[in-house]
Amino acid sequence: MSQVIPSPGRRRALQGAAAGAVVLGLLLWWLLPLGEKPPTGSIVFSTGTPRGVYQEYAERLRNELGRDMPGLRVKLLQSAGSQENVQRVATGRADFTIAAADAVETYALAHRPGAGGLRGVARLYDDYVQLVVARGSTIDSVADLRHKRVATGLPDSGVRLIAHRVLRAAGIDPDRDITPVADGIDTGPARLAQGRIDAFFWSGGLPTKGLAGLARKSAFRFVPIGDDLVARLHTGGRGARYYRATNMPESAYPAVQHGSAVPTIAVSNLLVTREDVDPRLTEWVTHTVIRSRDGIGAHVHSAQLVDLRTAIYTDPLALHEGARRYYRSVKP
Repeated sequence: MSQVIPSPGRRRALQGAAAGAVVLGLLLWWLLPLGEKPPTGSIVFSTGTPRGVYQEYAERLRNELGRDMPGLRVKLLQSAGSQENVQRVATGRADFTIAAADAVETYALAHRPGAGGLRGVARLYDDYVQLVVARGSTIDSVADLRHKRVATGLPDSGVRLIAHRVLRAAGIDPDRDITPVADGIDTGPARLAQGRIDAFFWSGGLPTKGLAGLARKSAFRFVPIGDDLVARLHTGGRGARYYRATNMPESAYPAVQHGSAVPTIAVSNLLVTREDVDPRLTEWVTHTVIRSRDGIGAHVHSAQLVDLRTAIYTDPLALHEGARRYYRSVKP
């Protein structure tokens, strides 16, 4: 039987088609790595305050989850921030949330209800502590906050937790040495602009939408938080070990920083769930978080820092079984 040998042009076409099939196969593997029908049902995702990064990220993640799992209903539940988020997931009021590692550790150290059932899904991005004052303020250091009106975040927020620790590291009692105000990122900027407070703390991804509008008016500046305070923070016990000295890059708020980085503190954010949440669902959620990084990151700058290589490091939480399955499935 004679063998039909394709012409050179035909061979190139066949080779191109084969290569295209391989690329398509790899693309489908990335988009549908689980190879099965998507989970359905409903989940609750605890977010954060309006105009904060947690809220914006969760809104966009909900859209991405809807693409991958059309039969899954995702309810977003606003919160004060990390501390309330951890409590909600631990006690079953929510199924997923974002929380800073220091808040997760603090909850566990206090032996709060459900702490032992918390599990990590992914390390997401870092929060940066931002101490904000009016442009003409005489406050140049944390120590200068004594006897001032200072917004330290909402009760049960991650901002409140870290603000109190920073103040104590500077020798300031947050209950006696300042006039504390419970403002978050949704109200703090406006109250500062109106002169109703002297400073406010914020801990969030960069840039935060709640500050971006004010930044365009150059109506505020940042107070540096130096290495000496970070060293003192680390003497505050295990809950403070997640803080690290860093610089807020000059690109965060260019109109305010004028090309200068600001010394401050960073802490990692984790996507958190519970041990009893369905592993199959968690595997799909993990897949969506990694897949949607660029899409969400086009709107929420912090999301660009989600990285498959570092997502597995969810200390102090062990990885959820579903998340572990996903990371194993994409391991080179």
